[in-house]
Formats: sequence, structure tokens, C-alpha cells
Amino acid sequence: MLWSLLTIAIGVYAGLCLVFLFFQRSFIYMPTPVTPAHAQAFALEVPGAHVRISSRSHDGPKALIYFGGNAEDVAYTVPKLAELFPDRAIYGMHYRGYSGSSGRPAETDLRSDARALFELVHGRHPDVIVVGRSLGSSLAIQLAAEEPVTQLVLITPFESILSIAQRVAPFLPMRLLLRDRYESWRYAPKVTCPTLVLAASHDEIVPLANTQQLIAAFPPNVATLRVFDGTNHNSVSGEPEFWEALQNGK
Repeated sequence: MLWSLLTIAIGVYAGLCLVFLFFQRSFIYMPTPVTPAHAQAFALEVPGAHVRISSRSHDGPKALIYFGGNAEDVAYTVPKLAELFPDRAIYGMHYRGYSGSSGRPAETDLRSDARALFELVHGRHPDVIVVGRSLGSSLAIQLAAEEPVTQLVLITPFESILSIAQRVAPFLPMRLLLRDRYESWRYAPKVTCPTLVLAASHDEIVPLANTQQLIAAFPPNVATLRVFDGTNHNSVSGEPEFWEALQNGK
């Protein structure tokens, strides 16, 4: 009887591991549908896909690139950013599989797409602020580490998705199973531009301690942390002070 129960338990555990192995990206990425808000988005041609970009055009040297969260439709964020930054062109990337972009999201491809967008934007506007929220924060950090970014703003950023996955499912061997790890801590030490981190005091997805671990990976005096009391992962942007901090860069 004991041996039978042990065999069943091992089988169930192995089944859980296989389910996560094959369906893990459905837990990370939550593609948004096409809506009328995407009518003016243009297509950025990248290897193997075309990625839709919602934008607000503006002549001049200044621009802002925005990378949203894993379930965010950036078409609705671009107008708010345009209001906050009237002197900058605004570009928001719809990840592969999101809002009319072709392909399927995966970390390697999203990082490559982010670089392609930066090259396009920087070719038009030499002064580029990069803003990343949650999932998008990891893309933004790598760009700031490798490209001439003027300023970096991170909203509810994490040290790595691996660390978050280990906290959510400590019973699974995440180091063996997880493909898209988004290890932001690897890129943070190479960032030299001024960096503002906007975090929620009661973030249920990215605990504040995880964000603080990320900040510790930046060079001294590069990253500044601003915590909004009484907010969580999604409600943090509902605070007027949040948008004021984003606009002022502090």
C-alpha cells in the first residue's frame, strides 16, 4: 500500500512538472486582443514577425519608449504618456502575439524586438527615455545597459521571474523547468543612466523585497526608489503622485 501511494505521488508530481514545462509561457504572457485603439499602430518588421507599435508622433530630438506589463494593452497607456510628455514622441510596443503583433511571445524574441525598436527610435530622436512596467522593466533594463538611454524608469520591477516563480511554486524545480527567466539583475550592474524605480508597498506579485534586491544590483547612486504606500501591483498607477513622479523623473 505504501509503495503504491508513493508511486502515485511521484506520478502526480511528475505530471505537474510536465504541465508547467509545456504550458509555462501561458502563465507568463497574457496577450491582449485587437481593438479599435490599435487602428493607428504601425508595424515594425523584425525577424520572423511584425510587431505593432502604438505611438504619438512629435518632431524634435526627444522620445519615450514604453514596455508594458504581461497583460497590458499599451495602446491605452500611450495617450497618458503623451499628455505627461508633450515635448516627446511616444512609442509603445505590443509584444509578439499581442494586439495584432504576429508570432508568439518568448524572452529572446522580445529582447530582440526591444532593441530593434530602440534603434528605430534613437535614429529619429537622440534623447530617449525608456520606461518599463513589470515584465517590460526587464526589457528596459537591458536596453539601458547596452544602449545610450537618457533616463530609465522602472515600474514594479523584479529581480528575476525565476525568483518570483520559486516563491509562487516552491514545490517545483523551477531552475530546471523555467525557460524565460528575465534575470534583470544580470543587466542592472551595467546601467549608468539616472534610474527611477516606482514600487508598491503591498505588491502581491513582486514583493517590495524583490524590487530592493534588484536595486542593490545597480551601481551606487544610479537607482532611486519611490514607494507608494497602500498600493499593490496594479493599483500603484491609480495614485496621482505616481504620474507626477513619472513625469518629473523623481
